[in-house]
Amino acid sequence: MELVIMAAGMGSRFGGLKQIAPMGPNDEFIIDYSIFDALRSGFDKVVFIIKEENYDTFKETIGSRVEKHIPVEYAFQKLDDIPSWVNIPKERVKPWGTAQAIYAARDVVKDNFIVINADDFYGREAFEVAAEYLKNKKDKEYGIIGYKVNNTLTENGSVKRGLIIQENGKFKELIESSMEKDEKGIKSSPLSGADSFYIEDDDLVSMNMLAFDTSLFDLIEEKMDAFFKDNEDNLEKCEFLLPDILDLANREHKADIVVLETDAKWYGVTYKEDTDSVRTAIKELVKEGKYPNNLWE
Repeated sequence: MELVIMAAGMGSRFGGLKQIAPMGPNDEFIIDYSIFDALRSGFDKVVFIIKEENYDTFKETIGSRVEKHIPVEYAFQKLDDIPSWVNIPKERVKPWGTAQAIYAARDVVKDNFIVINADDFYGREAFEVAAEYLKNKKDKEYGIIGYKVNNTLTENGSVKRGLIIQENGKFKELIESSMEKDEKGIKSSPLSGADSFYIEDDDLVSMNMLAFDTSLFDLIEEKMDAFFKDNEDNLEKCEFLLPDILDLANREHKADIVVLETDAKWYGVTYKEDTDSVRTAIKELVKEGKYPNNLWE
């Protein structure tokens, strides 16, 4: 089982890899805790998807300390790793979204795998749920690890989450939404512009922890041409996203989507003000003995 970490956006979001705020007692990053939890859950390889220009810095700051404990490979998300007929506008600077990021790893991922974001703290239980699923995963089936929405919010503003809609116990769709607590409860505002509505504390959301087999790469390649044709007039801003691939796989019956519920609590730095609360939470987890004080010793 492999852990695939989408980290191509780390440098741009944090002003360069060297400026990422350490979160653990010995300057560990959130990404270190994800790899540690994956190791304990039975994953045996990690693949980092990064920008090629960040390779040296990334390897020095993160790769070098984890490669002693787990095999590491790298894949580079590149702007031109798309169909050759696409005329990339000069204004387009950033890559094409999470589906194109995963596609970049097609030559190095060889086994069932999960995808995560580099800057989200997912919690050990989520990795255990994902590992158990991958060990017994059926063909033509993908998994979404579903978090209770109340376990994924910050007090410092709204967050983007994929609201998981199920019907008769089966996955129906993901509604990408902006979510925030107010005096009435948890308000979900679809990014499509549809009307906002309120959801329950234990409604499930996707945090981009997704479980696949290597058939995903063929599916992404199959859908890539259509995506760029549909967005010929929006090439400056369009994004080719994994949730859209999941939605297509479900609607076109190319794969069954299984929702895997976890009670794990998410931590992350959506806002600068979140930094102290994440550090405090990790410090408490270390105090409780859930993580060693020095993660990699």
